[in-house]
Amino acid sequence: MSAVLALGIFVVAFFYIATEKADKVKTVLIAAGVMAVLGLTPGSEVFFSEHEGIDWNVIFLLFGMMVIVGIIKQTGVFDFLAIWAAKRSQGRPYRLMVMLMAITAIASPFLDNVTTIMLVAPVTVVVCNRLRIPAQPYLIAEVLASNIGGAATLIGDPPNIIIGSRAGLSFNDFLVHMAPIVVVIFVVFVLFTRVLFRRSFQYNPDRVAEVMTLNERRAITDPRLLVRCLVVLALVIAGFGLHSVLHLEPSIIALVGAGVMLLVSGADVSDTLREVEWPTLVFFMGLFVMVAGLVHTGVIATVGTWTVTMVGDNWFGAATALIFGSAVLGAFFDNIPYVATMAPVVESLVAQVPDPATGQALWWAFALGADFGGNGTAVAASANVVAIGIAARTGHRISFWQFTRYGIVVTALSTTMAWVYVYLRYFM
Repeated sequence: MSAVLALGIFVVAFFYIATEKADKVKTVLIAAGVMAVLGLTPGSEVFFSEHEGIDWNVIFLLFGMMVIVGIIKQTGVFDFLAIWAAKRSQGRPYRLMVMLMAITAIASPFLDNVTTIMLVAPVTVVVCNRLRIPAQPYLIAEVLASNIGGAATLIGDPPNIIIGSRAGLSFNDFLVHMAPIVVVIFVVFVLFTRVLFRRSFQYNPDRVAEVMTLNERRAITDPRLLVRCLVVLALVIAGFGLHSVLHLEPSIIALVGAGVMLLVSGADVSDTLREVEWPTLVFFMGLFVMVAGLVHTGVIATVGTWTVTMVGDNWFGAATALIFGSAVLGAFFDNIPYVATMAPVVESLVAQVPDPATGQALWWAFALGADFGGNGTAVAASANVVAIGIAARTGHRISFWQFTRYGIVVTALSTTMAWVYVYLRYFM
């Protein structure tokens, strides 16, 4: 009965988020509160458990990077990059989109997709404002590119970190097994965007002519502060890449980086905290509690166990179920808590596989489905929520369905290509 009740509350809340009949932050807070009052969440453990509660690593990673980005913005570097990108693309919509997607996809495997979006999205908003074109298509395309590109490495997408830890997979393992198909899918995606966003492309020749006369170097308002900020940012990025060697969570690295950035910049703390996307952070907390209710009452475990029972010893059937099942479920439940919950289920399934290579193939199927499923809906991945928050704050609101109608198509394309890849590489 508790499982049915938890699922019912989640479905109702998701309906209000999807239809935007109510503010999404209010919706998740009310839903999380109702679940807690009815005893559907694991009590106080919801604040301490990574598997049945709020993932503070995600929350503080976002908070730290929001502080860092807020201080960097004061240097004018985002205006500099925006003018540079506009001039390099000559204001041509598709050329500009490809440039921004390429930057995002190349950076995401090494920074992680959330951090990349937090750095690239402000630039995108500024360049679109300069060219007087809607920023929504470009932001959506960047998020889709970040979720695809981030799948290539261990640190590129939070679900990969969870899977790598549970399965004992290294950074190089992800490069060898995930990067090849990610590159292929990204190339196809870039070509596909020409069709997918064709109605959204706008070109304003008069405005482009004005932007072409601008000197981007003049946009830098404080060169000395910029140098200090870039040094700190470089150290933070290096820390992300070495976090497994340093034995520090990315969230700790981001928080330390934010503290150092405040120290070297002399920025006013109150002004800096105003740049933090508080509604986005609160939304994540509420969403994590809602998913914790589904985990605690056994909803997600039941789905996973049922899937394992259905596939039996048909290992390609299991890989197929993991790819498409993870893409669908991860799209609705947020792929981070979904992967954290399903990882033990996949581990038990892999333990039954007589061939270690086939067992590892199931892990790759799980990772591909969960990562690409992050494009499925507006709430399927952290990068999606962050980008939508930035868009809303800068006056370029992206609705749930505006994002999802593109995301569903890209998810279907990428997961189908991933399924073919898994078959050809591991089961043929």
